[in-house]
Amino acid sequence: MKDYSNITPELLENLERYDNGSMGQEERLAFEEQLRSDADFKTLIEDIRLTLLGIETQALKERLEEFHKEIPEIRPVEKSTTNVRFLSFTKLAIAAGIIIALGMFWMFSGSSNDKLYSKHFKPDPGLPTAMSSSDNFAFYDAMVNYKRGDYKTAIQKWEQLEKKAPQNDTLSYFLGVANLADKNADQAITYLHKTVQNPKSVFVKDANYYLGMAYLKKDNTEDAKKHFKLSNTANSLELLRKMD
Repeated sequence: MKDYSNITPELLENLERYDNGSMGQEERLAFEEQLRSDADFKTLIEDIRLTLLGIETQALKERLEEFHKEIPEIRPVEKSTTNVRFLSFTKLAIAAGIIIALGMFWMFSGSSNDKLYSKHFKPDPGLPTAMSSSDNFAFYDAMVNYKRGDYKTAIQKWEQLEKKAPQNDTLSYFLGVANLADKNADQAITYLHKTVQNPKSVFVKDANYYLGMAYLKKDNTEDAKKHFKLSNTANSLELLRKMD
């Protein structure tokens, strides 16, 4: 029996790529075969997912502490943890398939920036909606729309909240990424710039990454590079290498 007692960074990275749909077909088939044939491996993977979900949920509570104070009347959507994770993994896999298909088309047309954007853009996966508290219903109600790909409805709901709390970085960030996912690059840039103006925001790096993507979509290479550098994430650095 193989020993999986030590969880390596490589295993965590492989699980993340499998769950977000970025794993290549051959590697994915091998991963799934191991899940089917190795009961210990399957148990370990399930344990890792449960542990990561607990960490994610706790981190979310800490991230939204200030948000709760600013908009106390909003209440969360109540969903079971299992359903949320299932929907998340399924949506990401479907989205990855769609993105790959679109990327194949744009490989043969458009500018190099068009090709990079079409190949690499993926909407932010959003925040978990399985919260035990009843606070912030309106925000999480819109998050459910966002995760289902109904970006217009999510934007409409978040815009109403943003009128009450125009300085809230959580709202400006998700309004930015939702608009970008809905092909409104100009509006996305407006909201994402509001987010990065708050250097203490937990969304600064991600907001700079999506600003870079928005400028890439608009074929503005200079500003795209600027924000990818400010983001300094793995995805941003990869795009910078490909733009040079």
